[in-house]
This record gives sequence, structure tokens and C-alpha cells, in this order.
Amino acid sequence: MNASSTNWPSDRSYDAVVVGSGPNGLCAAIRLAQAGLSVIVLEASQTLGGGTRSAELTLPGFLHDVCSAIHPLAVGSPFFRRLPLGQFGLEWLQPAVPLAHPLGGSQAATLERSVSSTAQGFGHDRRSYEGLMTPLVDHWENLTGEFLQPLLHRPHHPVQLARFGWWAFRSAVGLARRRFQCESARALFAGLAGHSFLALEQIPSAAYGLVLAMMGHAVGWPLPRGGSQQIANSLASFLRSLPGEVLTGCRIERLDQLPRSRVTLLDLTPRQLLRIAGSALPISYRHRLERFRYGPGIFKIDYALAGPIPWSAAPCARAATVHLGGTMAEVARAEHEVANGQHPGWPFVLLAQPSLFDPSRAPQGKHTAWAYCHVPAGSSFDMTARIENQIERFAPGFRDLVLARHCATCPELERENANLVDGSISGGAANLWQLLARPILSLAPYRTPVPGLYLCSSSTPPGPGVHGMCGFHAAELALRDHFS
Repeated sequence: MNASSTNWPSDRSYDAVVVGSGPNGLCAAIRLAQAGLSVIVLEASQTLGGGTRSAELTLPGFLHDVCSAIHPLAVGSPFFRRLPLGQFGLEWLQPAVPLAHPLGGSQAATLERSVSSTAQGFGHDRRSYEGLMTPLVDHWENLTGEFLQPLLHRPHHPVQLARFGWWAFRSAVGLARRRFQCESARALFAGLAGHSFLALEQIPSAAYGLVLAMMGHAVGWPLPRGGSQQIANSLASFLRSLPGEVLTGCRIERLDQLPRSRVTLLDLTPRQLLRIAGSALPISYRHRLERFRYGPGIFKIDYALAGPIPWSAAPCARAATVHLGGTMAEVARAEHEVANGQHPGWPFVLLAQPSLFDPSRAPQGKHTAWAYCHVPAGSSFDMTARIENQIERFAPGFRDLVLARHCATCPELERENANLVDGSISGGAANLWQLLARPILSLAPYRTPVPGLYLCSSSTPPGPGVHGMCGFHAAELALRDHFS
């Protein structure tokens, strides 16, 4: 359905309209509906969910996650934890091991739920790892509450946040070399920090490694039964129960297409904001948005497999997530090449194998795999052979199991979801400046100069990840501005 021929009554108005049904848009709508407001969510696609969608991308009966697959921040999100999503169909599955990082042959570093169990695999680095991670894990709820909001805020736990910041505002390579001597600890941390999309010599790549390790110990790296679509479905079902409305197939090209409302929240990136509302925005604000940077993109492959991946290192079969890149130096080299506009010959590959823990994802005896690597923004280069060489390096015989594959370049990802600008899945580069200025430097970064118009996407604080907190904070600001 095109928004120019909407099916809401022409005389209908709402307290709030939300554009985009990703987790942030749905969480914004939920928070507004909880305050007693009339809310409608408009989604351009025929399927709700944004980055939390699932589909049969390869063969019938093989269910793949279109974008996100593993969700430590969702299960640890302060707002998600307040919602009764289990009553609306969301069930988290916890793999035996949150993360494995093979090192060659039968050797692999693992992130276990227990800090001490993880540290036991690091030999002489055992005490160093425990000393680094135990204080973070002991206070994970306080710390999560601090960093899942704008960086410019008055901290409620300043001592704990300062201790975290002492290690976080460094490069991943710098922290790993200072704290660890053994390759297993260094490689594991490099893979964790690789989620930042930053070169690992760049500040604050260490912060991402620390947060993801902390969450793995505190709440695990779970996956939703039935695919990531279940996250969006449960959020939408809860929203409708409040009640709120959700309409799909509503592509918005201009603000005047929207139904009347007191506030509008956009789960969109700055590029879409400029397209939809550019003429209504002051020139100075438009120029600031135009300077926003999106960072590297991804090349993604979804696999239908005849059997489980034949890992050389047994611990990899116990983990839903496997990082493929080898040593810290190798992972850092790959990410450095991407940051400099190159396509790595041996990319750092992030792989999930959900059907090992959720049989509903594939026909009996068959399996799925989800894998991607970082590439320069906008790349249309086919990384299939390089990704599969990396998988074969640690799982000889993998290619023999491939029944079908679905590959997506940066342009193809953006055509499917306009928020994935140039193939970026993080809503904007996660460099130090854009931690402070996301999308602009402001104490209220969700508010635009247009009265009643707000951004609530991952291009606002606290940034990428399925946690809904960008939407929650934007909704809270809209409530204070217009409904208090």
C-alpha cells in the first residue's frame, strides 16, 4: 500500500505517528502508548521488523534472519526487560557457549557464561582477564543503564562508569596488548571489538569488546526461537494490546503524507530525514546532518546446509556465534584494510549457526548458517569465495554441505532496507566523535528543529544494536516536550 492511498480514515488524527517498525520504532510507540497516547506505526515494507526480520531466503523450509541474528543487548536492554514479551511469543534460546573463536586445528578460544571458566582457557592471562571482567559483570545492570543512553548525561554510577571508561576509551589492540600475553585472549577480544566496524587500532574500539564480553557473561548471547522476526512480532503484538496500531506497506516520501498528529518519530537515518523533511529543516541543521558518516558496509551470505558445519575445533559446535579471523593480528589487519577502502583477502567473518539450537529454522537433519564480513561502504564486490575460504580454513569440507546460498551486497541490502545506507547495519559510524554527536552534538539529539518531529533510530544514542533504547529515549523526550 502506498502512503498516498492510506487506509486510515481521512479525518483520523493521532497523538503520535511513528515511521519505521524496527525495534526502536516499535519501542518508541510502546512507550508512548503506555502513557495513554493514541499511536500508529507506519512501515514501508510489507513485513514489519526492520533489522529484525526472518524469511526463507534460500530454499523452502530454511528460515534465515535477514539482518540481526544474535541479541545480547536485547535480552539485557533495560526497556525490553520491563516488557512482557514472553507473553506475546518471544522465547530466548541460550547456546551452551555464547561465542567461539577458532585459532587453527583443534584449538579455539571461548567466551563462556562464567568469567572464571573463560579465564581458565587463557593460561597465564587468567587473573588478568578475571581482574578486567569481574568488576564489569558484577555491575552490568548499572553499566548497561549508563551506556544505553546519550553519552552526554549525568551518570548515576560515576565510579563504576569511570572504571569502565578507563579501559573502554582505548583501542582494542592497545588494551589487548597491555592486558594479555597469550594469543587466545588477544584473539577473542579482537573478534569482540571487531563488531565496532572500526579499525582495531582506533579509539574506542576497546569499548565494544568490553561491552559484548560483559553481556556474554551476564546475560549470554541468545537467539529467539523462530527467528529474529519474533522480536518484532512480539513488540508489535504488545503494542496492539495497549492498544496501538501498526500498518505495513506505507512508504512515506514527504511529511505531508502523514496523518495528523501532535508528534512524529522517525525510525530512520539522517539521509531519510533529509529526503522526507529536508525543505522544512533549517539550512544549518541540514548541513550538520549531511556531515554524518555511516562507516563500512557488509557482504552477507545465508546458507542452506545439508548438515552441521564440520568444525575442526569441537567448542565451535557448542556456540551459536563463531568469529573467524585467526589471531589478533589477522583480525586487525582485515579490519584495517576495510577502514582503508580495501577488500580483505582473508576477511574477519562473523558467523551464526542458529539451527544447532533452534530446529525450527531448517528441515529435519538440515541446517542454516548466517555469515557476513565488513567491506568498504557501498561495495558491490562479491566476497563469497573469500568468506568461504575463511570458513573452510576452520571447517574443512564446509563447501560440500552447501545446498543453496543467498548473497547480498551493500547496494542490495540498501534496496531491501533504506536504513542500511551503503550497506551499513549500524546506523552510522561508531567512531569517538559520533558517540558524542549522534547525529549532531546536542543534549537532546532526538529533537529536530521542526516542532514535534523526532529521530528515534540507531543514528541516535545509544547507537546500534537491538535494544530499543533509541526509541525509548526519543519517546521520553517527546512526552516531556508535548504531553507533560
